[in-house]
Formats: sequence, structure tokens, C-alpha cells
Amino acid sequence: MPTPELPADPPTDRAFAEELDEQDPLASLRDRFYIPDGDRYMDGNSLGLMSKDAEAALARVVDEWRDLAIRGWGEADPDWFHYPERLGDRLAPLVGAKESEVVVGNSTTVNIHTLVGTMLDAYGAETILVDDLDFPTDHYAIRAQLRQRGLDPAEHLVVAESSDGRTVTVEDVEAALAENDVDIVFLPTVLYRSGQLLDVEAIADLAREHGALFGVDAAHSIGAVRHEFDANGVDFAVWCTYKYLNGGPGAIAGLYVSEEHFGSPPALAGWWGNDKGTMFEMRTTYDQAPDAGAWQVGTPPLLAAAPLDGSLDVVEDAGIDALREKSVALTEYLVHLTDARLAEHGFEVGTPREPDRRGGHVALEHPEGYRISEALRDRGIVVDYRPPNVIRVAPSPYYVTFAEVWSVVDDLVQIAEDAVYERYEREADGVT
Repeated sequence: MPTPELPADPPTDRAFAEELDEQDPLASLRDRFYIPDGDRYMDGNSLGLMSKDAEAALARVVDEWRDLAIRGWGEADPDWFHYPERLGDRLAPLVGAKESEVVVGNSTTVNIHTLVGTMLDAYGAETILVDDLDFPTDHYAIRAQLRQRGLDPAEHLVVAESSDGRTVTVEDVEAALAENDVDIVFLPTVLYRSGQLLDVEAIADLAREHGALFGVDAAHSIGAVRHEFDANGVDFAVWCTYKYLNGGPGAIAGLYVSEEHFGSPPALAGWWGNDKGTMFEMRTTYDQAPDAGAWQVGTPPLLAAAPLDGSLDVVEDAGIDALREKSVALTEYLVHLTDARLAEHGFEVGTPREPDRRGGHVALEHPEGYRISEALRDRGIVVDYRPPNVIRVAPSPYYVTFAEVWSVVDDLVQIAEDAVYERYEREADGVT
């Protein structure tokens, strides 16, 4: 049964939200997650909740560590030695890739370092195009990789400027490519602040037309959006697994390398990227794995990988297409309620309204965004704030209900009408 479609002008009462929940084919997924007591959790785009499946998978590895110790590398079920490749095989369908092209390992930032560095070295690349709304760590890593090759980021890092301060369009990228000689284009699939879903296929085509490689950071979309990296012509990609994939805080990251680039020497060569067949010959020269496994660096942290093994059970049981369908319906409903009930109180939707241009969260903009987000937290509504004025609301399709979305909007109305936010201090330091 598909997720119910919203009518053109949905009712704004709670009863309608409850009707949608009754028709939701994924409603039972919520029972597989631990919802913190009293919380309405709308922060799955920062950290997904723990599932019982993830907990069980972690407990299994802990038990294996206790009972098998070092024998777990070969005797655990599944064995630890092939854990990264096995998880990569399970992730491959979510990104439209061959199993050999996907592996888990390292962190997202480390993967940016090694994949960008690899492409710089393997192809004599010198100039990289990014965007001005990107997540900071991407820029930090790319600048560092340029500097390590004696390339001044002021000259070799090209920035595609957003034309509206919220989104990065194909036209914005095209303008930057037309004015600069670019070797690598590296962009996010979803902008972390506004929630815009970029047109990966169109940008990949542009990159090829200009003779550039194309890489993406899919951290803010993986698990909520299906990707087709092979079909779209993506050269390499990175992502974390602790947002919509619900892999746990600091969970192991994922990476994709198109088979066209197999054999390129990794910029960060390490023990675990060696060919599995020769690892224990203990050679002092690197014998890289023949596939994406070559871009692993160190020994995989099993306790940071095991929860992902369990959480992927949930993804596979639901199906990424059904998850995307529900995610679109939830965000569509949130946008509608914002227009109908919050616009008069100074709220504005900063996320594209077209479903095919929107990721899994909605950016609610308000001049008092920070203080409003603090008021929400005190009511048990977990969101996050991004300066200068964005409250990010992420109704994860795994465990958020339509009734919860309605209740969040209802609380926002009360906070605005009664100026509750005035009781809070203005923006302070700390995790938001």
C-alpha cells in the first residue's frame, strides 16, 4: 500500500493528520525504534534514533568480542574481516552502484581527503569547484588537499555562488564552469541548511561537458533519497551513516568510487585498503584492493559499524522508494501547515517546494529562529538551528508521524502568538 497522497488543499486539523497515520504503510516501523521519553524527535537529519535492530547487531558484536576475542575476525557470524565490504554491498542499491564500487570505512571527512586527493593526483587535477552554501568540513578538507600539493586555495578553489542565498541551481554551477577552468566538481546532494536536493544528473552532465570529474557528499540524503550514481555519471561520493541511516553517533562512513577509477592509488593508503588476499603477507609495499575497498584506511571500528548492519535491516524491509515517498509526504504536509498556520507569524519556508528539489528536512526561517528553537526544545520538540535564521525540522520517515508534524506546528503557533521565545537569551555557543 502506497503512502497516502495529500489533496491539493489538505485540512489543517489534527484529525486529518491522524487519518494519514492510519493509512501509512510504514507506520509499524516506529515500533522498531527507541523514542526518547516525552520527545517529538525532528532531528534525524543530524542524528537518527536507535533502532532495536541496531541495538541487537551491536550487542551481537559485543558478545562476539567477549566470547571469541581475536577469533572474531574469522569466526564471528558475519565475520569481522569482511564487514566493510559486506555493508558496502548492502548500501550499493541505495546509491545505484555495483557492489564492488561501495564500501564503508573511515569518517566522512577522511573520505573527502582520500578521494579528492586521489583524483588530484591520478588525473593531474589542480582546480576544484565547490559551492558557497556547503557544509564547512568539505571546504576544510579540500583546501587542505590543495595546500598539500602546493596549490593556493585562493587560486585553485572555485566557488559557485548561490543566486538566492538558499539554493545552488544548475545555472549557478554552469556559470562558474563557464568562467573557470575546473578539473573537479564537488557538491552536496542536499544542502545542509535549506534542504535543497540538487540535480545530480544535470550537474554530472555539465561536469563532463567541461572535462571535469564529479564527486558528491551525500551525507544529508543517503537513506531518505534514492540515488543513481552509476547511471548519473558520478565519479566518487562520500556520506555518513548516522543521519537518515540511523547508524549511531560517529558511525562508520561510506564511500563510492566508480569502477572507472579502480587502480588509482589512494591518497591515504592504509593497511585495510590492501588486497585482502595479501594483507597478512606483511609486505612493506602497498598492494591495493582491486575495487572501492582500496580507499579504506585503518582497521574498521566494529563497534561503530555493527549498528549500521542492524539499521540496514529496517531500510531493506521498508524499501528506499517507500521511505522516500513517505518523506516527501511528511515534508509536503509540513510546508502546507507552515503556509496555512505559521506564515502570519513571520515564518517562511526556505526549502524548495517542488518535491524533486527537496531532501528530507524543511528549513523554517524566522528572525527569532534561535530562541524559537530553544523554546521548542523545552517542550520536548527536538530540532536544530542553523544561523542566521533557520530552524531545521526533519520528519524522518522511519519513526515520525503526521500527527507529530501537526503538533510541532501547533506548538510553533503558540510560541509565536504568546512570544514565548522572548524568555530566552539570544544565540549562545554550544551544540545547536
